[in-house]
Amino acid sequence: MDLFKIIDQLAEVDADVLGRFDSRRAIFGSLGTAAKRSALAATPLFLGALFQKAYAGTTGTTATAVEVLQYALALELFEQDFYAKVKASALYTAASATDKAAIDQIKKHEDSHVTLLQGAISGMSATPVSGVTFKSAVFATLVTFKTGGAATSQLGIAQLLEDTGVRAYKGRAGELLGTDLLTVALQIHSVEARHAAKIRVMRGQLAWVNPADDLAAHPVYTSGVTAGSNPGQFGLVVPAYTTPSPTENNTTQSAVPITTGLGTTYTASDAAAAFDEYLQVAEVLDNSRAGSLIGA
Repeated sequence: MDLFKIIDQLAEVDADVLGRFDSRRAIFGSLGTAAKRSALAATPLFLGALFQKAYAGTTGTTATAVEVLQYALALELFEQDFYAKVKASALYTAASATDKAAIDQIKKHEDSHVTLLQGAISGMSATPVSGVTFKSAVFATLVTFKTGGAATSQLGIAQLLEDTGVRAYKGRAGELLGTDLLTVALQIHSVEARHAAKIRVMRGQLAWVNPADDLAAHPVYTSGVTAGSNPGQFGLVVPAYTTPSPTENNTTQSAVPITTGLGTTYTASDAAAAFDEYLQVAEVLDNSRAGSLIGA
């Protein structure tokens, strides 16, 4: 692949393209540096970051690839710290061997996700976000392991976190289109969905989001906030809020009503449970959701 030839071709349709980069020589030097430091050692990864950085904000782009990964890393660090607190608690010690084994495995997955995202971000010559923790004062109010609702149960909070994480990854996938980073994000996204299903089953709930869930009325499953409550925390970039994300009891998908033509036994609850909705950054970081749980 001749990178300079690509840039020359871009210059034919964008007279300012050379100004977007330091210089042809600087690009070559940066490529060598990034290739040495890249944890993924993938040229498409570097090129995706290079061109997203060069054109960020010029074509409606809301964030660079690095900013999207930083957001994902913040969520993973948040979950990693939460499960570390669970494992250090007396409630976990008293739990069944089966439940402890499940939490142990989920914690290992979160550790791996953090390692991958930190490596990808470092490979793009950026400093990974750090210090994102689950608020200790809130954790202290969780007085049961898995019984009860979100306000008292460790696994009730885990369910909310996992479901939020799944919706959060989905909400930003479009910003990674055209880069290898989309594959990285989707690899993590699908495992987070499995975590959510496992936690739900451990709590005696159905494995999928549904209107009959005991936490269905929680704001995690709704939308409508107009701005993130903690947009500047950890340097995270919050794209402009547009319209409210669909709620999890949505029965219309892409303007198609899902409750018709599927038989008399197919209910609105069935339709709502058949799809999983996205959340925008402002909604995830709002104090009605993860924003109120982040802190020392």
